[in-house]
Amino acid sequence: MPDLELSVTICSWNTESDLRLCLQSLEAIQDEAHFEVLVCDNNSEDPSPDMVEAEFPWVRLYRMSRNLGFTGGHNMLLEQIKAPHALLLNSDTIVHPGAFRTLLDYAANNPNAGIIGPKLLNSDGSLQFSSRRFPNPIAALFRNTPVGRLFPNNRFTREYLMQDWDHSQPRMVDWVSGAAMFVSKDLMAKTGFLDPKFFMYCEDVDWCWRAHKAGFDVIYFPTSVITHAIGRSTDKAPNRMIGTFHRAMLRFYTKNVVAEMPIFVRPFAVAFAATALALRASMFIAKNRLDDIRRKRSR
Repeated sequence: MPDLELSVTICSWNTESDLRLCLQSLEAIQDEAHFEVLVCDNNSEDPSPDMVEAEFPWVRLYRMSRNLGFTGGHNMLLEQIKAPHALLLNSDTIVHPGAFRTLLDYAANNPNAGIIGPKLLNSDGSLQFSSRRFPNPIAALFRNTPVGRLFPNNRFTREYLMQDWDHSQPRMVDWVSGAAMFVSKDLMAKTGFLDPKFFMYCEDVDWCWRAHKAGFDVIYFPTSVITHAIGRSTDKAPNRMIGTFHRAMLRFYTKNVVAEMPIFVRPFAVAFAATALALRASMFIAKNRLDDIRRKRSR
C-alpha cells in the first residue's frame, strides 16, 4: 500500500446532513490520492457521530464529551494524523474531483508553501472570497456594517476581500480561510498547530500570520476547488457566535498587531480596538434581536 499523502481533519457540531455530503464527496475521490479522514464530533446533539460510524466506517471518528471548538478539535486531530501533510476541512464543504491531486502536486513542487488555500465556491457556484489581506480597523468599520451599506463599493472592503483580481491564478496572499486549509509538515514542525487561545474564529488568520513570520509562503491555489456552505454550525447560535468572533478579533489584534507597536502606544490601541469591536458586536446582536421581534409579530 502506498504511503499516506494527506490527512484530512474535520470538526463537526450538529451538521449531520452537511457532513454526510462532505464525506460522500471524499469517498468519491479516494482513487486520486492516498489520504485518511479524521472526524472530531464536538459533542453533537444530532445523530452526526452515529451516521459517520454507520455509513463511513473507513473514517477515523473521535467522539468528544464536550465541545472543543474549531481549534481544539482540529488540534486534537492533528496530534493523531499519520500523513506528513494535513488539510483542515469544514464539515459543510464538498470537495470537487481533482482538488486533492492538484493540491498535493503543487505542494510537492513548492516546498516553501507552508499554507495553501483552495478556491472556495458558494453553494450557488459563485466565488467565495476566501483569500484576504490581514484585517485592519478601517476595513472592520466598513465590513458588514451600516457604514458599509452606505458605501457598498468602498475600497477598504474591496482591498480586504482582495476583490481587485479575478482569483484565476495562484498567488501569495496574507491569509486563507480555515474552511479548507492545507498545511505542510514543515510548517507544523516549525510553528506548531492552531493557537489554542482561539476557540474559533481568527485561528486561521493567526496561523497564516505565524507562517509569514516563520518565512513560509501562504498561497491561494484556485486549481483546487471546494464548495463551502458558510456558517451551517455557527448559524445555530448566532448571537453567541458574534461575541466569540469579536473577542477572537481582539485577541488576534492584541497578540499580533499591537505587539509590534511602540510600547507607549499599545494601551491606547488595545482600548480603541476593544471599544470599537464591542460596539460593532452590540450592533449586530441588536439587529438580530430586532429581527426576531419582527418575525414574532408577523406570525
